[in-house]
Amino acid sequence: MGSFSAQHHFISMYLVLLVSAVLLLNVTLGECGCYKRIFSFGDSIIDSGNFVHIAGDHPCPYKEPPFGMTYFKHPSGRISDGRVVIDFYAQALQLPFIPPSLPEKDLGQFPHGANFAVLASTALPPEYFRRWNLTVPMPISLATQMEWFKQMLQRIAPGDAATRALLGESLILLGEIGGNDYNFWFFARKPREIAYQFIPDVVARISSTVQELIGLGAKTIMIPGNFPTGCVPAYLSGYQSSDPADYDELRCLRWFNAFSAAHNGALRDEVSRLRAQQHPDVKLIYADYFGAALQFFRDPRRFGIDDPLLACCGGHGPYHTGATCGRTATVWGDPGSFANWDGLHMTEKAYHVIADGVLNGPFADPPLLHSC
Repeated sequence: MGSFSAQHHFISMYLVLLVSAVLLLNVTLGECGCYKRIFSFGDSIIDSGNFVHIAGDHPCPYKEPPFGMTYFKHPSGRISDGRVVIDFYAQALQLPFIPPSLPEKDLGQFPHGANFAVLASTALPPEYFRRWNLTVPMPISLATQMEWFKQMLQRIAPGDAATRALLGESLILLGEIGGNDYNFWFFARKPREIAYQFIPDVVARISSTVQELIGLGAKTIMIPGNFPTGCVPAYLSGYQSSDPADYDELRCLRWFNAFSAAHNGALRDEVSRLRAQQHPDVKLIYADYFGAALQFFRDPRRFGIDDPLLACCGGHGPYHTGATCGRTATVWGDPGSFANWDGLHMTEKAYHVIADGVLNGPFADPPLLHSC
């Protein structure tokens, strides 16, 4: 009888522990699934098919292998070998991959959100750059993407109350955006110091968009900074120098990383300013993409990366640059052992590392999975 009683007690305790574990798991999953949708804006870093849709029947390397070779096993419209950061955010939040907005611009209901990002987009409008005698190759800016977004809201959630309810349970991913405002200037070989004058205007445009989104009813907005551009193969090749002082201890270009850090400092300060003046029910998350990326430049072997300064897909020039990634380009090995994909954009491996640092910390304030 004592043996039966002990057994019964053991089984009861086991069931209590099992039920507790299930409840705990459900709480964790509930927290991870706290956003019903993601709406995102940006450029090629998170474009998941909008540019390919715009290209239509015109030839476009992003429609062809080796793009998409790692995860999707075919080109997916992403400018990478596989998933990009928004895909990792969606998976962590228990959402399907967020579709590009343009293929379903007039009909889609977007039950899990929509991605408005387009390759080569800028934060500032094209006319801004004409003042500086620069023509940008893509007429799509953050304002254009916001117009598409508002048109979608009018269609799927008409009326102020419906819009607010929809946005209140959504995550807004505002970028990365602004990188191209500087890239196009630098790639045109314009006097690089002048680009410092763009930073206040780029940050002001991102800030005004944040405020407009809050006005529409957004409750959680993530605002990422820029990457360390001095570590990007296209920059390392294009601005190669014989002066060792131009490089830092990571073999990256010192000036360009300092410039990216200046943009990020101004953006972080603006996020802090907006937090101080907004309602307590609005969460603004600053995502430190610069710091998250530095992880694999500082300690590449920790992530299985051989040399983070080399492109996986490209040519035989310095840093594997000199040829556009496409069917005839050289793929230098398994993309999982590279941080850079095509000389400018990152591999799925690198995006995964960055996304993990944003989701779980310490490269977001607060970490995305702690923001529910």
